Amino acid sequence: MILGGVRLLLMIVLLGYAMVWIVMPTKTFKQIWLPSLREKLNSSTYFGTQGTVFLVFVFPVLFVAVVGCVYLHFRKRSGDNKLESNGKKNRLVTLKRPMLVKGPLGIVSGTELAFLTMFLALLIWSISVYLVNGFAAITPKSAAKKGLTVWQAKLASASLSLGLLGNICLTLLFLPVARGSSLLPLLGLPSEACVKYHMWLGHTVLVFLSAHGLGYIILWALKNHISEEAFKTTIPLAFREEKQNGKLNRAKSREAVHAKMLEWARDDVSNVAGELALLSGLVMWATTYPGIRRKMFELFFYTHYLYILFMVFFIFHVGISFACLTLPGFYLFLVDRFLRFLQSRQRVRLVSARILPCDTVELNFSKNPRLSYNPMSILYINVPSISGLQWHPFTITSNSNLEPEKLSVVIKSDGSWTRKLHQMLSSPSSIDRLEVSVEGPYGPASTHFTRHDQLVMISGGSGITPFISIIRELIFASNTSQYKTPEVILVCAFKNSSELAMLDLLLPISGSPSDISKLQLKIEAFVTREKGPATDNSTAPRAIWFNPHATDAPVSAILGPKSWLWLGAIISSSFIIFLIIIGLITGYYIYPIDQNTEGGFPLALRSFLNMLVICICIAMTASAAVLWNKKQNARDVKQIQNVEGSTPAGSPQSWLYKADRELESVPHQTLFQAINVHYGERPDLKKILFECKGSSVGVLASGPKMMRHEIANICSSGLADNLHFESISFTW
Repeated sequence: MILGGVRLLLMIVLLGYAMVWIVMPTKTFKQIWLPSLREKLNSSTYFGTQGTVFLVFVFPVLFVAVVGCVYLHFRKRSGDNKLESNGKKNRLVTLKRPMLVKGPLGIVSGTELAFLTMFLALLIWSISVYLVNGFAAITPKSAAKKGLTVWQAKLASASLSLGLLGNICLTLLFLPVARGSSLLPLLGLPSEACVKYHMWLGHTVLVFLSAHGLGYIILWALKNHISEEAFKTTIPLAFREEKQNGKLNRAKSREAVHAKMLEWARDDVSNVAGELALLSGLVMWATTYPGIRRKMFELFFYTHYLYILFMVFFIFHVGISFACLTLPGFYLFLVDRFLRFLQSRQRVRLVSARILPCDTVELNFSKNPRLSYNPMSILYINVPSISGLQWHPFTITSNSNLEPEKLSVVIKSDGSWTRKLHQMLSSPSSIDRLEVSVEGPYGPASTHFTRHDQLVMISGGSGITPFISIIRELIFASNTSQYKTPEVILVCAFKNSSELAMLDLLLPISGSPSDISKLQLKIEAFVTREKGPATDNSTAPRAIWFNPHATDAPVSAILGPKSWLWLGAIISSSFIIFLIIIGLITGYYIYPIDQNTEGGFPLALRSFLNMLVICICIAMTASAAVLWNKKQNARDVKQIQNVEGSTPAGSPQSWLYKADRELESVPHQTLFQAINVHYGERPDLKKILFECKGSSVGVLASGPKMMRHEIANICSSGLADNLHFESISFTW
């Protein structure tokens, strides 16, 4: 009841925040509400012109983020984030059904289409009101005061309006990629599913900002060109007789445009900063082209670090007071990014690897028993010996309930980075230790597989990895009798029979045949490029044992088991400290200079001071929280080392030793009985799905884009109302 009330409060605050953006372009907001707020807030010497922006645009979002952290913590404690019972939330299933499948946006559900429509409506409403109000205020007299003609003034107004639209999109741009933020799970959005929203917003931001910048460049060029033409018509004879003078005037015109483009005003908009921000954005934008991103991922990855220059010069361009409109999303992203940076400094304990015959590697890490995560969670991995900067996401295949001291990921050799890793581990010269850093895990805040009577999971190639974690979670649920688990049908397509080895990963390494016997599981495996079983069994799975360094730590949550509370404390305390420090700087340093110096306090310096204080406050509070939790993690590590030290000399760690012996001795009869292998054919997806007669059938698809689109088309065709589709994409 209390959690429901808190959630309702947060939704009301978010709706109020959205209403502010709706009324922002109107005269009522500009001429009545905003002046009234500024009169009460901006008159203070403590915050100055930023007071109104802090209250109206920054505080609501950070309030939702902080209270949302508390809400998620208590929801986790109450067990609400676990598997949901059958029938719960079925009323929302229809909204998640695919509405658009083919097109530049990919698979779009009903909910996504509704929010996308509302967002486009906000953009259309905003540009319409900005243009109508802006053009209505332009008269020959008002334009002449600025040295412009009427149509030039309208071009300037239109260009400004496009920039304001870009600002709306920029406000949301960083929220989908703040992986650890509380806003995403509050809205029921897993971080990996939000990457496409970041892509949509990124394209929109750069379209509007490019049009904004191009409009002003055209304005400056035409303004000087027209001035030159007016001069020509005044003395046409002189221009006809003295061509050299004409060339001189054109040169002066070009110099005037260049001067305008390179202008860095002391107390106004900085043109050159805006151009540098736009240039940084355009370079990032160019490398997002699908062909470049797929074939030259490193180029795409490294150029995306230009977002730092983009935001810094954007703030210099518009000033910190206006930039605070976009501050909440970027602030939450900075908190998340710095926490990920701190986690990435620690080397983790990689204890073993399994080399499968299908160019696939399973990495097994030691895990802090207090770390828990949901199925389909993602772990970012960095191997410094391959690349110090590249981080790659992989689905976690282990289950934190069944395997409390182990975390596993499966990596398919399908790119330059993964190929180097596979070659390194599969080479005859074995390595004793592999340095690895991780970020995460990140995953959905809740799982809802048991709400269906039947669960159909369809994968292609390495797309099976998310389903391994789901099946292990269902094995745990079926053995603990928490819920009635659904009947599970796994349809997996492989190119070669060697890839059938992936099915061995469905069972936890420390499990037993009885673990899976209580789960109704049927596996239909299709080997598309072979007519029969392969006779060459020379490439059997091979295990590699590592000798971790004493400083290598088990994978742990960077903020411990109470991570949501710690995150809320970091966000709130860092922002409060920022307000105190920047208030003192404004009152005792900026305000006196602003009042007593001609031209006032430099806008760029004010922006720099704000950016510096924000970074210091986030770094200070986040570092303190991480260090506090690091002590507890160190105690857990010592306990794990004591357990490992009790194993016989020369043997692997106790749990791995036991698991390895079981893996070698158990025939996995129950699993083998559930597998039906088809050679030389592809799965008939329509037939498989339409034969599912359950009242509610969950359909999960993971793998190639064309396969996911085909399944989405089948589920959205309306021929079977019991099919409920969910896509698992690898876009990030």
